[in-house]
Amino acid sequence: MLKDSAKKGEKDACKILAKEIVKSRKAVNKLYASKAHLNSVQMGMKNQLATLRIAGALSKSTEVMKSMQALIKVPEIQATMRDMSKEMMKAGILEEMLEDTMEGLEDQDDLEEEADAEVEKVLYDLTAGELGKAPSAVADTLPTLEPEGATAMISDDEDEDLKGRLEALKS
Repeated sequence: MLKDSAKKGEKDACKILAKEIVKSRKAVNKLYASKAHLNSVQMGMKNQLATLRIAGALSKSTEVMKSMQALIKVPEIQATMRDMSKEMMKAGILEEMLEDTMEGLEDQDDLEEEADAEVEKVLYDLTAGELGKAPSAVADTLPTLEPEGATAMISDDEDEDLKGRLEALKS
């Protein structure tokens, strides 16, 4: 419309129309600002509502915590936990000691087997393989000497000499 008035040469009408366009643009900008302000107020109210909900939850949480504190005796629990920790430590030490002992026993068995194998190897090497051909050891016992025979083996001179040495050691 402004263009039509300008083509017709109506300067006063153009001024009035231009003023109306400027006013309407300002009104639109004010509407946008008002809408933004309303959105800001709405978000502020949502924020306050969330804060109130959190405050309510915290107050309920505080009540629950007070009830729990009344039910639970903290010093008693601490003492129980200390005792439990000591017992667990003792059990751990005992378990370690048992493991060390068992490992030692297993090592001894292995050590004996290795030592036997090494002895067999050395004896085989020393006898140039003849040990394997030898008969097994005799399990019979030797005959016992009679006491009379034992004294008969030592001569009277040796007997006197031994008694003399014994007397010298005693004095």
